[in-house]
Amino acid sequence: MKLCRFVEPEQTRARFGLVEGAQVYALPEDFSFARMESVAGARGSQPFALDAVRLLAPVTPSKVVCIGRNYRDHAAELGNPMPPEPLLFLKPPSAVVGHEDVIELPRQSARVEYEGELGVVIGRRARRLSETDDPLSYVFGYTCVNDVTARDLQRQDVQFTRAKSFDTFCPVGPFVVDGIDPLDVNVQTRLDGEVRQNARTSVMAFPVPFLIRYISHIMTLEPGDLISTGTPAGVGAMQDGQTVEVEVEGIGILRNAVRASAE
Repeated sequence: MKLCRFVEPEQTRARFGLVEGAQVYALPEDFSFARMESVAGARGSQPFALDAVRLLAPVTPSKVVCIGRNYRDHAAELGNPMPPEPLLFLKPPSAVVGHEDVIELPRQSARVEYEGELGVVIGRRARRLSETDDPLSYVFGYTCVNDVTARDLQRQDVQFTRAKSFDTFCPVGPFVVDGIDPLDVNVQTRLDGEVRQNARTSVMAFPVPFLIRYISHIMTLEPGDLISTGTPAGVGAMQDGQTVEVEVEGIGILRNAVRASAE
């Protein structure tokens, strides 16, 4: 199952949709990530051509929970030690943008970097999961995320909030897909077509099930919330006029142009 969020041609209203091949079927306006079992039977009867609609970020999360230093090679390339437990930080929902939206380079930063990641979309309320709970049963699906970071501000501030929270600093999409194995998929980032990051999630220090259970003991995860699971080695700066792509095996390609902010 592959879901998107889109705007119909000549319309402004956002809809969730079920993607089948090159077509998208609108879902009811009251669609919720908490009701995944009813998605297939709730689709509209008249499809739109996928290339005729404008895709939006496929999630509208109450929070974006991010994991730092979850790939040992990435921690090493920045000169950081591996944490003994997952290193958590948050991005605000206002940072979320979609496929083909522009990443704006803020004037406050001289070095903004890409970080391609696997995203986990929660489908059931998860709070204090026990060792017998299956964390993956709380997942609706998976998506591509670019955890855009103002690296100079991150180093200056020590903590991550400002560096990770500018508007447009959380591209997500283009789809939410179920049925993939989050324990072993390829994550690749390309800058102007050149591969910069390439790794499999099997080398994560803290795998997806562990992360979901761990986070659930700190904050309640609600349906539609997004977990960005960490980035591999190979992060680097983006410049005005470049294009960055994050591709996760089995999901698709998240593409965004990079532009200097006019404000």
